[in-house]
Amino acid sequence: MAVIDVACAIISVDEKILVVQRSATMSQPLKWEFPGGKIEAGESDIDCVKREIKEELNLEIKLVNRLSPSQYSYPQITINLIPFTAIVLSGDILLKEHAQFKILDREQLSMLDWAAADSPILNEFLKYE
Repeated sequence: MAVIDVACAIISVDEKILVVQRSATMSQPLKWEFPGGKIEAGESDIDCVKREIKEELNLEIKLVNRLSPSQYSYPQITINLIPFTAIVLSGDILLKEHAQFKILDREQLSMLDWAAADSPILNEFLKYE
């Protein structure tokens, strides 16, 4: 089974957290996730997450901390998800791939229907941050 390395960002916006909903045409349709994407060949996880956030959301971010990576195996693929906490440096949110976004209080995050690979990341974030 293929293992895909993915970097994601838990982005703070005015002490709340930015989350995105996958579109109906993506795998894991309409599930919520922390934004990010696949690490390309020769790219670092740090460069990847900054690039993906710029491409998908039109935001420049500053990474603050790296959290523990998490692996999740879907039926056809295993995701190695590498999370970072981040803050917004500049830009206005412009969705290019996702159905919608929300900026929520920490207490509201667990009420969403999360993509399975993101759930362990959410749990660690809520426990330690």
